[in-house]
Amino acid sequence: MHENEVQSLLLIAICVIPAALAVITYPLARLFRPFGPALNIFGAGVVTALAIPIAMQAAGGQVMVALGRELRVDGLSALLVLVISVISLAAAIYAVPYMRLTPLLERVRDAAGRDVTGRRLATFYALSQAFLFSMLWACVTNNIVMLYVAVEASTIASGLLVAFYWDRRSLEAAYKYLMLLTVGIAFALVGCVLLYASAAPHMGEQAGVRAMLISDLPGVAAQIPHGIALVILSFVIVGFGTKAGIAPFHPWLPDAHAEAPSPVSALLSGVMIKMAAYALVRVLSIFFPLAAYHPVAMFVIVLSAFTMLLGGVMCLAQDDLKRMLAYSSVSQIGYIAMGLGLIGIGFDQTARYLGGYGSLFHLLNHALSKGLLFLAVGAIIYKTSGLRRMSDLRGMARRMPVTAVCFFVGAFAISGMPPFNGFWSKLTLYLAAARADLWWALGIAIGTSLLTLIAFVRAGYLVFWSDADTEVGEDEREDAPAAMLIPMGVLAALCVAIGLFPQIVYPLLDPAVKVLVHIP
Repeated sequence: MHENEVQSLLLIAICVIPAALAVITYPLARLFRPFGPALNIFGAGVVTALAIPIAMQAAGGQVMVALGRELRVDGLSALLVLVISVISLAAAIYAVPYMRLTPLLERVRDAAGRDVTGRRLATFYALSQAFLFSMLWACVTNNIVMLYVAVEASTIASGLLVAFYWDRRSLEAAYKYLMLLTVGIAFALVGCVLLYASAAPHMGEQAGVRAMLISDLPGVAAQIPHGIALVILSFVIVGFGTKAGIAPFHPWLPDAHAEAPSPVSALLSGVMIKMAAYALVRVLSIFFPLAAYHPVAMFVIVLSAFTMLLGGVMCLAQDDLKRMLAYSSVSQIGYIAMGLGLIGIGFDQTARYLGGYGSLFHLLNHALSKGLLFLAVGAIIYKTSGLRRMSDLRGMARRMPVTAVCFFVGAFAISGMPPFNGFWSKLTLYLAAARADLWWALGIAIGTSLLTLIAFVRAGYLVFWSDADTEVGEDEREDAPAAMLIPMGVLAALCVAIGLFPQIVYPLLDPAVKVLVHIP
């Protein structure tokens, strides 16, 4: 164990609890249906309670380890663990009324047309805990091969959640999701195994064990042959980039986000693609301090600019609200990837730090705002018995004023408008690009923000402000249930609070950035 590392049982507990709940939730929920949502909220709540002290210790400069350093949490891991936990708790609370919505549950039938709602709901809550476990495991593991295994486990769990309704639309989306991601992530497996095999000869004693540990790999990165390292980086960018939704590896994303239940969509867009970006940067940061790999970092920036622009343009072309949000996620992951690329270009230390800070700041802000937006759209679906096309929705602000406010908070935050949180993270990325003299990237980033703003203002006007009213029943002329509005309100409040006081997240972000740019 290294000098700055401390043993912590919290790392074991935060993985074991959701894993155990994933096993026991299904049989208990089949015996008594309310056990399903109760255990789901309990699991997410306990994980969030554990994530807070982990984040506090990481903010204080501590690195926590467990199981012989197989589990390890530094500032970067702690940030992801906290974000995943908070969004998962919000989605778990929101799911209680949403998953009881009759018009949506009518889609749940077996091959003979029989109602299997009880069985499917029990499966949903069990898979939700399995999904939470796999994402947390990916963030706390220090084993390069187990990183791939955890990411793949999250693919399987989330793919089954996408297929929850078990009809043609959801099965088609889940099939595309599982097929493309399984093939894509296989590239990451090859890259991870090749990294291990290339590093082991330079590790000295216990090489077979130490070459597995992500925290020990930067020390031998310079000794790995340059050609082999380029192959490793290529495979990892394709593999984990597919999972993160980076273009052109993104085709799975719009269908999966659109057809999944809204609480699952919030998790997919809010945290799952961030977990994949984390896996990507964990491997890239092993090599990025070395000048020989600056061209790879520049390639990541070019790829991110293409991702931003493509997502922004496609976002404008959508009529389906959930598909619009999905393409917006493609666009926003481009901003995060641009910051990660700026870490490795090496032109200027300040540009590297600003790039890393802006990237992780936007990761946090996008998780909050996009989670909020998917929950707001889910509330509209809930009150209109399944409507989600802008052309079918009119005058909803009069019916759902709280949901309307939450939607616009998320929309302006994701567009980078002050005084919301997205403004500061995008501004940081703009400053980083300018500092690195990447004016073309800066121009694309600003232009994409304008496209995003136009797309969301258009959607907000059509759905909430237009004169014609969507036909709803008398019992539906009120806003969504409190269990749906409270998570939305908390996320909206966080978007505003961070926008007004961006310095409050500095203690959480600074240790994470120092891990990326290798500042002691």
